[in-house]
Amino acid sequence: MPKKEPTPFSKEVYEAARLIPCGRVSTYGEIARFLKRPRTARAVGNALHNNPFAPEVPCHRVVLSNGHLGGFADGAKRKITLLKKEGVISKAGRIDNWPEVFFSFK
Repeated sequence: MPKKEPTPFSKEVYEAARLIPCGRVSTYGEIARFLKRPRTARAVGNALHNNPFAPEVPCHRVVLSNGHLGGFADGAKRKITLLKKEGVISKAGRIDNWPEVFFSFK
């Protein structure tokens, strides 16, 4: 079955995720605020879970607001591996150097 065309909202989420630099992470809520839709963090997560453009759209760089890794369509091990290649270290499911690698869209 062919994949569904991304919604306009999903496309906005993907464009925002592309702005997160290599070696940095942001959050679902931060993307929602950047899109001026602060109550849509879960919808951001859903859009990224269905991201058909990975790795061009780096959904692995989006984590929970408390620095925990959160979900990843390819599994937590893959997310950890991708982040580690970019210099983002996690321990016990949480970003180790959270303040240094957090990316804000401000």
